[in-house]
Amino acid sequence: MQRRRLIKGFFGLGQSTVLLGLSGCSAVKAQPRFSVTLEQVQQVLAPRFPRRYPIAGLLDLSVQLPALQLLPAENRLRANMLVDATGAALQRKQTGTLEMDFALRYEPIDRSIRATKLRFRRLYFSGLLPAASELLNRYGQQMSEQLLKEVVLHQLRPQDTAMMDNFGMQPDSITVTETGLVFDFAAKQ
Repeated sequence: MQRRRLIKGFFGLGQSTVLLGLSGCSAVKAQPRFSVTLEQVQQVLAPRFPRRYPIAGLLDLSVQLPALQLLPAENRLRANMLVDATGAALQRKQTGTLEMDFALRYEPIDRSIRATKLRFRRLYFSGLLPAASELLNRYGQQMSEQLLKEVVLHQLRPQDTAMMDNFGMQPDSITVTETGLVFDFAAKQ
């Protein structure tokens, strides 16, 4: 029961999203860890979307909540998102899809979980001419690197990390598995 309170406090999640799979918090093991399911990750992300990304006065992208896919072999997540594009570069609003994948890391300075090492996969708008779609995809990597170096996916509050702070611990690594994410903790440096 104490373990559930610890994790609920750390992530500030409600009773229905208590993190499952907590193991290793006994005195026998030095490194506590817990698991989060893909569904729990989606619940945490939902309030952060839709998001808007203006691109140098040419386009304005509105990105909807991504559908996430686990890529355990690469220790990454894939995100498929619906995108609405408007702006001077387009004659009318275009709706399409954006596909990216990314790794995860914890940033102790602001207690955030971040998508990092983003890789652009594809941006597709069915209403665009093939040449325009090809151009978007050719420059999609550069645009994503400029716009999306890192994205804060979840910001923890000081009270969420208070118990782990008292133990002198913080998230050390985040591993993508077949069923979700595994957070390992280590002593603060």
